[in-house]
Amino acid sequence: MKRVLLFVLTNILVIVVVDLIINLFGLKPYLNQNGIDYQALLIFCAIFGFAGSFISLQLSRWTAKRGMGVQVIDPSNPGGDFEVSLVARVQRLCQQAGLDTLPEIGIYPSQEVNAFATGPSKSRSLLAISSGLLNRMDDRAIDGVLGHEISHIVNGDMVTMTLLQGVVNTFVMFVSRVAVFAIDQAMRNRSEEEGRGGGGLGFFMQWILISTLESILMLLASPVIYAFSRHREYKADAGSARMTGRETMIHALESLRSGPRIQDDRAPAVSAFKIDGRGHGLMQLLYSTHPPLEARIEALKRLS
Repeated sequence: MKRVLLFVLTNILVIVVVDLIINLFGLKPYLNQNGIDYQALLIFCAIFGFAGSFISLQLSRWTAKRGMGVQVIDPSNPGGDFEVSLVARVQRLCQQAGLDTLPEIGIYPSQEVNAFATGPSKSRSLLAISSGLLNRMDDRAIDGVLGHEISHIVNGDMVTMTLLQGVVNTFVMFVSRVAVFAIDQAMRNRSEEEGRGGGGLGFFMQWILISTLESILMLLASPVIYAFSRHREYKADAGSARMTGRETMIHALESLRSGPRIQDDRAPAVSAFKIDGRGHGLMQLLYSTHPPLEARIEALKRLS
């Protein structure tokens, strides 16, 4: 739950900061003498909603490297025998998947048994594996994990998640502004009926109300994003099964299930892209980026 909330709150913080800038500089081209121009408001919200998502996407590799301490391996000079072997395995799987550009390959120091892929495009991606996973898993299980992460890259999951987040941001900004404008107009009308001047919401009250509504709406809308995230995990598992064999991917997930439950929260923004994400109860149903490992194993067993 902590990782999920941090992931959501990071996006909320970006939107709140954008709102403050908009209000400070009076950037409200959607308001005219007749009230709200809804088409202009929708375009305005889409521009800012998608801008924040795409900025995060472009910075995703840099953020992951800094946050997780990823040490990138140079494919032309990998170093030791282990690094040479790891690069060769990734190259082989990328060829099987039809991926023309080799992703950056890195290892991050952590006791968690995990791996993730991120990046703004297939040609500018990062595949990072924890030292805990490399130390605790056998070669067969590692192949399954690598195949899973390469499938995320091939499927363009990072870009799709960004587009979906942009849609949610647009919806949240649009609805919150319409609601606050309606409240402001109602207060002004009531003030005029009572013969009092002024009325309406002040600058800071509008900003506070918009920010509060956006935070609430973002939490309510986030299950849509997490539902898609869980769906793409099944697809990545199936992609790895095609590359490495169904039994190999099942073995990888079973190794994750039997491994230590250690989670590294240094960079919550990349948690959605890790191979293993744990959750329970209502949080598992609504706010988990990953399905239960048991459900993923059963889905693989049903593959023909």
